[in-house]
Amino acid sequence: MLKKSSRALPLAVLMSLFATAAYAQDGDISNAEIAYAIDNTFLFICAVLVIFMQAGFAMVEAGFNSAKNTINILAKNVMDMGFGVLVFWLVGYGIMYGDAIIPGWLAFGGIGISAEPSAAGAGVLNPQVDWLFQVAFAATAATIVSGAVAGRMKFSGYIFYSILVTGIIYPISGYWKWGGGWLDQLGFYDFAGSLVVHAVGGFVGLAGAIMLGPRIGRFTSSGKNRLPPHNLSMATLGVFILWVGWYGFNPGSQLAFAGAGNTDAVMLIAANTTLAAAGGLVAAMIMAWLIVGKPDLSYALNGALAGLVGITANCDSVTNISAIVIGLVAGVLVIYGMKLLESLKIDDPVGAWPVHGLCGIWGGIATGIFGGAAGHSLVPQLIGSAAISAWAFAAGIVIFGLLKVFGLLRVSPEDEEIGLDVTEHGASAYGTSLADLAV
Repeated sequence: MLKKSSRALPLAVLMSLFATAAYAQDGDISNAEIAYAIDNTFLFICAVLVIFMQAGFAMVEAGFNSAKNTINILAKNVMDMGFGVLVFWLVGYGIMYGDAIIPGWLAFGGIGISAEPSAAGAGVLNPQVDWLFQVAFAATAATIVSGAVAGRMKFSGYIFYSILVTGIIYPISGYWKWGGGWLDQLGFYDFAGSLVVHAVGGFVGLAGAIMLGPRIGRFTSSGKNRLPPHNLSMATLGVFILWVGWYGFNPGSQLAFAGAGNTDAVMLIAANTTLAAAGGLVAAMIMAWLIVGKPDLSYALNGALAGLVGITANCDSVTNISAIVIGLVAGVLVIYGMKLLESLKIDDPVGAWPVHGLCGIWGGIATGIFGGAAGHSLVPQLIGSAAISAWAFAAGIVIFGLLKVFGLLRVSPEDEEIGLDVTEHGASAYGTSLADLAV
């Protein structure tokens, strides 16, 4: 992300703690050094929270899918982090924040990151912690897709996909905005990644779901879903983990914490994040009640995530009331997005596209609708929302198309019926028999 400046006004309590400790070690230190310590320490904490969101995604995706594919889903989430960290360090970070090769469109800044800390100062980030925060976002974009392709994709093909997304696809469109590329120059605004992160994952996931086709037995002539979630307790825990992790995702994107201006901004961001999540959850629950006649928990859980995605682009730029409205609209959109996919017989087991793709677009548009006072115009928001989504979808079609050509996309019908835990990993998550798992 582009670095943001700090007003460098001391936070009295935290600064006094840092100052006391530093004085005992090295003598007196400056306010600039204290602000530098506060900014970098808090960004490190936020990075850890975002990394912990991987656990939330794993729980949500595993809970929403069949028991026989639990290990496979967990393995994909783990490997998103493993390969994602290494590939983003190797090439992704350089593409996203490097020097322009094709001005506005493509950049590269070399391999790895600088180990040299910058001169101490308010709003100055150590390059190591800056990379740590950014790689957590890259892994998030990749792992969103895991749930959309669950239950029928080869593990080897998924690893290939994950490498390409974290190393090339996400960084290129990320450069367009956060690296100072053409969308940033156009005036497009995305504070923490409704489009840059979530829509990328959502639209690549949509491409994957289309190219794979539905799971065996997903759509029947009666319209009844034969593949319901196997563990809603796990999925609910995952949503709460994601909600907590979002306090690293959104407030952390302020990138500076010392100073009254930054402190006030972080508190607004955190409150707006909470209000939008609650609005999405309540709206989705009510819509589900009206549509299916019961207060469906699955819809409500996705509603909370939809509200979080919708507010991510604009949480620093809107009022509390606007945040609630953004969340309420997201909660309605996610329900109709899921119904749309079902009508088109596109199998997205966790609702990755409705939550992250559709509501990611809503977050970008809502920034122009509700963020006018902050200087965010609607036209650049429409252009940026369309461009990033189209890029992610087209790239996804190419990636999954190539995997299909080389026989790395979908497992055999026999393996799918048995379950990917056994056929891909040679194990069972719950120690049950093959007969029990094949449901």
